[in-house]
Formats: sequence, structure tokens, C-alpha cells
Amino acid sequence: MNAGAGHSLRRPSGYLDTLERVLMKRFWVGILLLLVSSVASMAGPQVGAAWDWQLSERVQVSPSASIFDTDPDNTNTRAIQRLNARGVYTICYVSVGTLENYRDDLRAFPRAVVGRTYGDWPDERFLDIRQLDLLLPLMQARFQRCKEMGFAAIEPDNMDVYDNESGFRLSRRDGVRYIKALADMAHGMGLGIGQKNVPEITAQLVGVMDFVITEDCFADGWCGDVSAYIRAGKPVLAAEYTDTGVDWGAACAFARANGYSMILKDRDLNAGMETCP
Repeated sequence: MNAGAGHSLRRPSGYLDTLERVLMKRFWVGILLLLVSSVASMAGPQVGAAWDWQLSERVQVSPSASIFDTDPDNTNTRAIQRLNARGVYTICYVSVGTLENYRDDLRAFPRAVVGRTYGDWPDERFLDIRQLDLLLPLMQARFQRCKEMGFAAIEPDNMDVYDNESGFRLSRRDGVRYIKALADMAHGMGLGIGQKNVPEITAQLVGVMDFVITEDCFADGWCGDVSAYIRAGKPVLAAEYTDTGVDWGAACAFARANGYSMILKDRDLNAGMETCP
């Protein structure tokens, strides 16, 4: 017998203990990295961060975006979790001022809170935002779905219902009351929430919202009305639309000078996007 043959598989003393320590170390490093990426996505969006916004059915996330806003009906939990693992701050679209007739919870809304059809959007009808006892539980269920999918924050659309022909006698005060109630609810659920347009009530909302999303603020001349968010260390996520004829070069110059995160999108909010150079 070869004297050395019996020793070929022998491990140095303490080898198994060392291997176990190495494997455990790798395991906990992996867990730590996962937690760090998760915390990063939940910590809140940063001023000037690159973002993307898609409400179309074929979602294709820009690899450069660290903030991504989409409709929960156009994605799934696995996709959102993958974005979270990359450190992307994920925002969930929820219409809080209208009822869309294609949502699964349509029948949960009592007729008493449903008003007139929303102009050029025949699939939507305004909501009576004064009736908090009826609306807040319905919105909480929507927010909960976003949370369970892994979203970090809420985009509450159609906050300007009070400024439209809703079929209800709504005031700006009603709007502020409703929006603040939604903000309290979102934060209580561990979710961020942003202001959507309504620049006229920025002063009342900047202290309770985590970011603001604007549409055509440069083309329509009101970007400065939400600058309080930048001063508060909160991002302005600005979208300009291709159909307005906006001076994109001037818009980008303004965005760079003021710390706004600005993108140029088709009004269908599909995957196509232009960012500032």
C-alpha cells in the first residue's frame, strides 16, 4: 500500500470549523447586502435622482433610473422586488380623486361618493373627497396592495378633484384635508407619498409629503411654485410632454440649475423617454 494514499483526503485540523465560519460569513454578508438594498429603496428618493414613469402596459424600466413610478396593474410583485433589490425607489400609482371603471375594486365604491365623468377620460368619474369615512378605508386597501407588492411609496393622482366639475361642492380646503389624511395613512403604513401637481397648495403639503410629481410645469410656467420641495431636501420629479412643443433645452437648463429631476415623455407614458444631457 502506498504510505501516502491513506492521507490524501485528510483535512488539516480545524478545517471543518474554518469552512463553516467562511460559509456563515458569506451567508450573513449576503443577508446584509439584501437588507442594505431594501433599506436604500425605502429610505426615500434623493434630490436630483434619475427617474422614470410608465403607466402603459408594457413596462420597460430604464437601467439608469433610481426612482420608478408605475401602475400596479401593469407589473407584478417579483418585478418590484427585483427593482427594490437594485436599490430603486418604487412608486405605486393610485387615483385618489377618481374612480376608474376598469379597476378590480370598482363595486366597492358606494354610489354616494361617485360623481361626474372626468372630461376627456370617459373611464373615470370624480369622487366626493369630503366623505372620508367611506373613502379612506377604500384607499387604505389600495395602499395595502401596493405595500404587499413591495412598493415604497404612493403617487396619489387626481388630487385636483376640488378644482374640477366633479358634481360635488368641493373646496380647496376639502382637498387639503383629504390629502393630509392620505399622507397620514400612508406614513402609518410605512409608505412614502408625494404631491401630484396642485402647485397652489404646495405650502400646505410640503411639510407632510415626501416628493412632488409635476406635469408640464415648465411648459405651463409654474415649476417655481414647487421649489419649496428642493429647499426642504425633497425631490421634484418633473415630467414634460412631447405634445406641448416645450423648449426642451431650456427646460433642462432650468432643471440643472434648480436640482429638478426632469424627463420628457409621450403623454401615454410608455417606455420611451428623453433625459436631460
